[in-house]
Amino acid sequence: MVENRPGWSAGEAAEVARAFDPRDLPTSFYENPFPTYRALLEHDPVHLCPDGSYVLSRYDDLNLVYRDAKRFSSDKKKEFLPKYGESPLYEHHTSSLVFSDPPLHTRVRGLIVGALTPRAIAQMEPGLIALVDTLLDALEDRGGGDLIEDFASAIPVEIVGNLLDVPHEERAPLRDWSLAILGALEPVLTPEQEARGNAAVTEMAVYLGDLIARRRKRPGDPAVDVLTRLIEGEADGARLSEQELVQNCIFILNAGHETTTNLIGNGLYSLLEWPGECARLKAEPGLIDTAVEEFLRFESSNQLGNRITTEPVDFGGVAMPAETRITLCIGAANRDPAQFPDPDRLDLLRKPNKHLAFGGGPHTCAGLSLARLEGKIAIGRFIERFPDFGITAPPVRGGRVRFRGFLSVPISVS
Repeated sequence: MVENRPGWSAGEAAEVARAFDPRDLPTSFYENPFPTYRALLEHDPVHLCPDGSYVLSRYDDLNLVYRDAKRFSSDKKKEFLPKYGESPLYEHHTSSLVFSDPPLHTRVRGLIVGALTPRAIAQMEPGLIALVDTLLDALEDRGGGDLIEDFASAIPVEIVGNLLDVPHEERAPLRDWSLAILGALEPVLTPEQEARGNAAVTEMAVYLGDLIARRRKRPGDPAVDVLTRLIEGEADGARLSEQELVQNCIFILNAGHETTTNLIGNGLYSLLEWPGECARLKAEPGLIDTAVEEFLRFESSNQLGNRITTEPVDFGGVAMPAETRITLCIGAANRDPAQFPDPDRLDLLRKPNKHLAFGGGPHTCAGLSLARLEGKIAIGRFIERFPDFGITAPPVRGGRVRFRGFLSVPISVS
């Protein structure tokens, strides 16, 4: 298993926390950020960064921020304009659900959630099982493959594509677009990432504009087709603008891809690092529900979030004026020992497990029930089918701070 408590003295850990800067991180952090997160929790949980922003790492602090949308805004216009300029990336990230406040957030979220009812998600289960089994068949036929490319990423591409009823033959570019756009959310943006992100938003917007025009002519069933729901708007006739419609379709396609891919990939990789827990799941397949919650906590797909204060606030005696930028360190909060006993241990029996992998409050992930179902079926059926799978070459991490996952995990199955 990965060592999450390196041999730092208290003084060394305090220095790591003091020097922490999301815009200037050592290479080792991308492989394993958790020792640094523990140092922040123990020595500097309300951490002032060189650029004047703060990093919060305590579970209780994040929970407070998530539940108080009035004092902690998700609107990113002031933060993203200097970063992106007037660009496709700026237009997208300031128009989509996750980076907006009411009333836009309320309207869009209501339309999406209305198509993700428990009944609708239950109806997706047979198709999801069939998809997973087809992917497992292909891995078995080849004796292995890549856990990410050939399995984990292929599942949300199909499921989220189904939500918007994207024709199967048109889904090939979706994952690359998603990786490019979400990659541009990193604390430090390289010129290459910026160019790829802007190109991806532009190409995706052109494609979705055409798809929306086709759907207007031939609407789907709004009970299950999120795109048709977004086009038709609310019962009182309120409609999204064309820009809001396109940008939130981009958000839906992206949000469901990367995070669910990481949940599946991180979960299966964690079982290899913790063979005792893997043996427990093999012996008791019924543990898959609590296992998925533990995977979400232990290796959260989304490691960082952001807010900006709308009025003066105080965290444990640290005063912050209005318009202070805050980074929410989800990866640290989900390993806060004040909330989770023995937090650096994978425990598939962990209860309670009130992790923050899906955020909280008004911005709780709208697709959390669907993500849980995908994780449960994908990981559960994979372990049942290939209990002795193994890695054949060194895995490749995604190399990002905000989203934690793998680009490649070569595996053998038998």
